[in-house]
Amino acid sequence: MAASAAEAARLARRFQRGFLAGRRLAELPWEDLEQMLSDSKDSSPLLAILQKTVLHPLCLKYPPSVKYRRRFLSELVQKHERTAAEPLDELYEALGSVFNTEASTHCHKSYILPSGDAVTVRENVAVISQGTTGLVTWDAGLYLAEWALEHPLVFTDRKILEFGSGTGLTGITICKSCLPRAYTFSDHHRGVLEELSENIRLNGFLVQSEQPGLGGTMGRDHEKLVESQGPLVTVAELDWESVTKEHLARFQADVILAADVVYDPDLTESLVAVLQKLPDCNSDGLPLEIFVASTCRNPDTYCHFQRTLEHVGIRWEDVPGPQNNFFSYDQNTKIIILKLHLQHPSPNSD
Repeated sequence: MAASAAEAARLARRFQRGFLAGRRLAELPWEDLEQMLSDSKDSSPLLAILQKTVLHPLCLKYPPSVKYRRRFLSELVQKHERTAAEPLDELYEALGSVFNTEASTHCHKSYILPSGDAVTVRENVAVISQGTTGLVTWDAGLYLAEWALEHPLVFTDRKILEFGSGTGLTGITICKSCLPRAYTFSDHHRGVLEELSENIRLNGFLVQSEQPGLGGTMGRDHEKLVESQGPLVTVAELDWESVTKEHLARFQADVILAADVVYDPDLTESLVAVLQKLPDCNSDGLPLEIFVASTCRNPDTYCHFQRTLEHVGIRWEDVPGPQNNFFSYDQNTKIIILKLHLQHPSPNSD
């Protein structure tokens, strides 16, 4: 029995989400495709997948890595050749085109938002490059972005400061979907800052002008970027080792975010030291809201982070994770969001 057009379209969208985000090929729904193809000699499900992935305008403009596209198309060809369907010219033409494409050290990953809009980031193909891991997107950043999409009021009309922004995926998602008043992306590595700025521009944020830096330990000038009728967005160089309380206070943040910055004990110590320098309250006298998302790769490292927080008097609580999965990442990975509390209750409070 031939698959209906609606069934083929749903399967194509599942492939699209994983393909555009560059997920491991083994995680794509190949078994469902095989089942669909086994019931019919119709190659239209393959064509639907091809149009939603390799031939999609987003892929043509911001493609995943050449190696990834070659492997993906080779797998599609294998699935096609196991059927009795007529040859699909578009599939072989796409494969020939990508095999004639020169590989690059960079690639793009795109994530479809519930609104239908997309967030696209350019990344380095290698996990570690230029001496940093900040040139790729990590699962905790995707997880935190999903959580933000379900809790937009945490960010609406508020000033956000993000530590360790990396490729910018989390912040760009929030800026596109949660209507913050202002968003400051920050990092320290020069290569990461340059790639971060490019990703912000790529998603529709334009460089309006260069503004004087905050001076002192902040180093180079900040770039101020704005989106038409959107939040004021800033990219800042922030050195955790030398930033002062005065510099952090100038951001006038209401919400602090960080994702996947708790993976090394030394880095944990630096992060907690920065948290201690934050003002207790925002400019309206309300407590700062601080959210840290972490992938629990090493339980000892994560417990060290919690113990260090407790040692300096920063309270924390687990925040329930997102209920819906919008982005493609490893669902078996343990990711935790902590909400931190800088203020201690008054001894005389009820």
